Amino acid sequence: MAEVSTELVKRLREKTGAGMMDCKRALDESSGDIDQAVEYLRKKGAAVAAKRADRVANQGVVEAYIHTGGRIGAMVELNCETDFVAKTPDFKQLAHDIAMQIAAMSPIYVSKEDVEQAVLDKEIDIYRSQALNEGKPEEVADKIAQGRLEKFYQEVCLLEQSFIKDSGKTIKDLLAEATGKVGEKVGVRRFQRFHLGEASS
Repeated sequence: MAEVSTELVKRLREKTGAGMMDCKRALDESSGDIDQAVEYLRKKGAAVAAKRADRVANQGVVEAYIHTGGRIGAMVELNCETDFVAKTPDFKQLAHDIAMQIAAMSPIYVSKEDVEQAVLDKEIDIYRSQALNEGKPEEVADKIAQGRLEKFYQEVCLLEQSFIKDSGKTIKDLLAEATGKVGEKVGVRRFQRFHLGEASS
C-alpha cells in the first residue's frame, strides 16, 4: 500500500474536521482516494452515533440566527453530553449552521418520529389519490404514495433535509459526523422559526 502523504491527510482533515489519525486511517483504507475517505469517515461517524443513541445528551447550547434584514430568524437547542463539548467553537458553529438551516428551509418537525399519524395518513391519502388519478393501478399507487411520503419528510423534517452548505449531506449526517468526532451523542432537541408578521404555529 502506497504511503499516504501528510498533505493529503491535511486536506482530508480540513474537508471533514476529523482527527489526524482518523484521516490517515481513512486514506489508508481507501488507497488515498479523498472522496472514498470522506465516505469512510461518514460511515464511521454514523456507526459511533448509533452506538451512542441511548446516551443522555442534556448539555449544549441554544443558538439563534437572524437573517439579513431582520425579517426571518430561528432558535435551536443543540444538545451534547458534556459542558466541555458544548463550549467548543466547532459545536457552536454546528448550532449556528443548524439555526441558519431552519431559517432558510422552514422545517416543521425535528425528525420523522415527530410527525403525527393523522398528518401522515392525510398525506398518504392525497398521494395515493393523485397516483390513481394519473391512471396508476392500486398496488403501484401505494408504492408511489410511499415514495412521495419520503419527499415530504425531506421537506418538513429538519434531520431529513439536505444541508444548505453541502447538499451531499443531510442534517442527520451532520449530527452523526459531530457525534463521531467528539465521541458524544449530539442531537437537536427543539427549534422555533420566526418570520416577521406571520402567526406562530
